[in-house]
Amino acid sequence: MEIPMRQVAGKVDDEGNTMLHMVGKRRKDYVSETVEGPGFVLQAELLWYERVKEVTVPHFLNHQNNKKFTAEGLSALTHNELRLQSKEWIKRTAEGCSENAVLISTVAFAAAYTVPGGSDEKTGFPILINHPFFVVFTISDVCALTLSLASVVTFLSILASPFRFQDFKHSLPNKLTLGFTFMFLSVTMMMVAFVATVMLMIKNKESWAKVALYTFSFIPIGIFALSYFPHYITTATSRACKYLHEKTKQLIPRNILVPLKKICCLSNRPKPGDTTSFIP
Repeated sequence: MEIPMRQVAGKVDDEGNTMLHMVGKRRKDYVSETVEGPGFVLQAELLWYERVKEVTVPHFLNHQNNKKFTAEGLSALTHNELRLQSKEWIKRTAEGCSENAVLISTVAFAAAYTVPGGSDEKTGFPILINHPFFVVFTISDVCALTLSLASVVTFLSILASPFRFQDFKHSLPNKLTLGFTFMFLSVTMMMVAFVATVMLMIKNKESWAKVALYTFSFIPIGIFALSYFPHYITTATSRACKYLHEKTKQLIPRNILVPLKKICCLSNRPKPGDTTSFIP
């Protein structure tokens, strides 16, 4: 609703607060509706501040209230405790995950020098080099090592961050999500390499044994996925969709976007006899 929004954006209350000042305030009893870490909560607060800043009257950006605080200064003051909590949370998370990623890379590196089936004493080539599962083992082991090292580098870049407010808008949450993704993929590739190794050892066994092997080998991946994807991937996907939506709005010409908006408003009009309120 553009006209009421413009009216609110140009108002100042009795304490000298603009609309942006009110966004900068933080309720002490506020509890996030989603179960997220402090870093993602702070990111949502900062992105909400930026969204309101876009519709704020330009000369209000440096406006001071009765307590001599600008909106940005008030936001930094009220969110400082959350920033410290987010800093400690993201550092603990990055340190713990980097240790796990180093362990995965160590296992993957050692597996490359202990190929299944051993090597020929005369030529030095692996005995099972022509078997299809040996190719699967080699590729998955290299991928596990590469992804785990990429995860370590990503988490180390988080620990080297200055942890400023602007870092929590996109940089740190995106790096954390990327590091988790790399680590999840490295665990997956390591389990694929494990399955390929065992398949080389029992290549003459019955098919039911192979099915059981696949099932039990991917239990750790399933547990990791169930605990990881709902919390981080869903959040990252929703934010990526919002980012793409905003970019699409910038690319679509206004003469196309306005008719689409009118169509959406008409589709939301109440039907005859409907007593629900209509919000355009």
